[in-house]
Amino acid sequence: MDIATFQAYGYFFFTVFMVVMLYGYIYHLYTSKKKHGRDYEELSNMALHDDITDEPVNKLSKETKKVGDKNE
Repeated sequence: MDIATFQAYGYFFFTVFMVVMLYGYIYHLYTSKKKHGRDYEELSNMALHDDITDEPVNKLSKETKKVGDKNE
């Protein structure tokens, strides 16, 4: 077995491994959304919509104290 054949096998198995990892990660995201209610796709919008005039991803309720509030 020469080095080119070894590299070809390595490339093939690494590609198959990465595809399995990708589908496993996608499966984890969607099952996590169903089981625990975590919506990672919604949270990823923070990176896309980060302008000061954009609407917040998670709105705070009126009962939530503000950061630096003196009445803690």
